[in-house]
Amino acid sequence: MPKKYIATPSRTKELLNKYGFAFKKSLGQNFLIDVNVLENIIHQAGITKETGAIEIGPGMGALTEQLAIHADRVVAFEIDQRLLPILEETLADYDNVEVILEDILKADVEEVIKTHFGEDQEIHVVANLPYYITTPILMKLVRDRLPVTSLTVMIQKEVAERMAAVPNTKSYGSLSIAVQYYTEARVVLNVPKQVFMPQPNVDSSVLKLVMRKEPPVQVDNEDFFFELIQASFAQRRKTLRNNLNRFLQEKLEKHQVEILLEEASIDGGRRGETLTIEEFAALANKVYRELSKS
Repeated sequence: MPKKYIATPSRTKELLNKYGFAFKKSLGQNFLIDVNVLENIIHQAGITKETGAIEIGPGMGALTEQLAIHADRVVAFEIDQRLLPILEETLADYDNVEVILEDILKADVEEVIKTHFGEDQEIHVVANLPYYITTPILMKLVRDRLPVTSLTVMIQKEVAERMAAVPNTKSYGSLSIAVQYYTEARVVLNVPKQVFMPQPNVDSSVLKLVMRKEPPVQVDNEDFFFELIQASFAQRRKTLRNNLNRFLQEKLEKHQVEILLEEASIDGGRRGETLTIEEFAALANKVYRELSKS
């Protein structure tokens, strides 16, 4: 067990100086410097000595170290080559960690899981994600329907709130529904700027996404379902009727759109943010079937 954890201001500064490391703004690098926050994340993620963990963007290894202590095995994806010698030093005491130099968006994560973890092992994704690329990473991981139990991620507070939002709230939108179609989402922790180096300009939250075995609704065509939802939020202040007419203007007449809304038992004068995922599914299926006729 190391005498000094990585996640302290003094140890982080020591490593920065030793390796002459400069933060790259383009990679959204903000390193965690509070062990209590990290231990809380590990607890929220449900990491135990039996579970495997996948980390994205280990940085200097602050979270990786805590994962290595609490998990059976850890695989971390890092995109910044300059961090490899630092990770080699900071993780030297742990033989249950594998660092892979690869962009998670291009990686074959399923293959990595097969190679590095046990066949029926419970696996959790745990990460302090770069803010600028949070949504693409999470959407890739949930859409690929990877054999993971959950994703527990530190992200921008506002984005976490949007992903976990419920209907009739300001944060609720197409992103909320997309995330909740694949997962059960909730914010488990709010984190102040002070626990990062350098400090970001925004507050952070830890979002936990538990993978669903089945989506909460049945849709005829997933791509169309998400297209219709995006169109319904295209202009938030406009009614559902207005947004749908614009979306379907080259395919359906206005009176046809009105009939489909009625058939789905939805008032076209409502706004997209008031509809539940069940209502969107019913509407998307009605419209998709109508378009499939022609």
